[in-house]
Amino acid sequence: MKIEEVQSTMKKRRIATHTHIKGLGLEPTGKALPLASGFVGQAAAREAAGLVFDMIRQKKMAGRALLFAGPPGTGKTALALGISQELGSKLPFCPMVGSEVYSSEVKKTEVLMENSRRAIGLRMKENKEVYEGEVTELSPEEAESVTGGYGKSINHVIVGLKTVKGTKQLKLDPTIYDALIKEKLIVGDVIYIEANSGAVKRVGRSDAFATEFDLEAEEYVPLPKGEVHKKKEIVQDVTLHDLDAANARPQGGQDILSLMGQMMKPRKTEVTDKLRQEINKVVNSYIDEGAAELVPGVLFIDEVHMLDMECFSYLNRALESSLSPIVIFATNRGICNVRGTYMASPHGIPVDLLDRLMIIRTETYGPAEMIQILAIRAPVEELEIDEESLAYLGEIGQRASLRHAVQLLSPANIVAKMNGHDKICKADLEEGNSLYLDAKSSGRLLQEQQDRYIS
Repeated sequence: MKIEEVQSTMKKRRIATHTHIKGLGLEPTGKALPLASGFVGQAAAREAAGLVFDMIRQKKMAGRALLFAGPPGTGKTALALGISQELGSKLPFCPMVGSEVYSSEVKKTEVLMENSRRAIGLRMKENKEVYEGEVTELSPEEAESVTGGYGKSINHVIVGLKTVKGTKQLKLDPTIYDALIKEKLIVGDVIYIEANSGAVKRVGRSDAFATEFDLEAEEYVPLPKGEVHKKKEIVQDVTLHDLDAANARPQGGQDILSLMGQMMKPRKTEVTDKLRQEINKVVNSYIDEGAAELVPGVLFIDEVHMLDMECFSYLNRALESSLSPIVIFATNRGICNVRGTYMASPHGIPVDLLDRLMIIRTETYGPAEMIQILAIRAPVEELEIDEESLAYLGEIGQRASLRHAVQLLSPANIVAKMNGHDKICKADLEEGNSLYLDAKSSGRLLQEQQDRYIS
């Protein structure tokens, strides 16, 4: 009897540059662990980021900004992603790159405003009276049509609902009958009806009918607990940008222009400042009433030196706004000109904005730290590598860059398979390294062979 092992057909998760980052890797006291959550080293930067995370969670950081500054490949983006992992899905995190603001269709300030409103959440709480249960009866009561003729109209509809605690018979308006038909309800479905609006929602089929068919594309749900008539608190998370987008493009309209507009591909347009002010008024009234809670999230702008004076002056004003997210910048530039000017400034950011920022510095990794990072990275990419090869890769990382060393892992793995090795060994890495140049070697080669190139 032959037994053969086959590769799983389950979809594999795509491996990205920072897939191994799972958080900031801090102790409960706030001290950085030497090796945790995919992070190695950068203890001071991680502890500083941990304090910022605590301030964000306690809502004491709104309207402030943070700058990660350090050489390329020192983990600035990884730190921002670590903060986003710690925040979880409850707080909005909106990443963007400085060059995203340059668009032919939308103003630079509009792109910044759109992203900053994406980073501000609104948690809306609503108490609703609902009737919930499994449908036991669905019978429309017909009456003679008021307009005369042979047709009959629906006078009302009787719906029987059952839960674990009991049953109830409801007499519903004929308009709700239309909603029941749209949901394609039959006896045995679990539904809930909102008492205020009359909205009907089909939750699924009752699991009592689960054995009815061998194969079907139906979702079975348990019988609801409690009484048929109950009060529910419904919590909904939206961002301010969701509200802007919903109000900027009204749906419907039966005239020819509306129908043509719906068929044509919508062009990216700006949301007017007047509309945003109206939305802010409504949001503030909800907050005052206690019906909603503002959740300031994080706007992360990588390569911030790509922004120009117009963007920086806008950010200065935006940080002072009452509806402002926490802004995190990252840059690898030293003293250079602010884009579009001849004014030299640290990190390519104007001094007046720099004065508002809390700056966290990231340090260059040492050889031992590089080897640890590569040892973490190899299992993430599902590669096996021996100790000697890791030490050799650490040397390459020190000589060239950490990014170049990480990029050599995958080609070396393919070379190892071609050479019939189970693990990546030093010879495979040497062969892979001989095929590719790093940035420093390429620059040296250009200087040596300058006469061969067009300059």
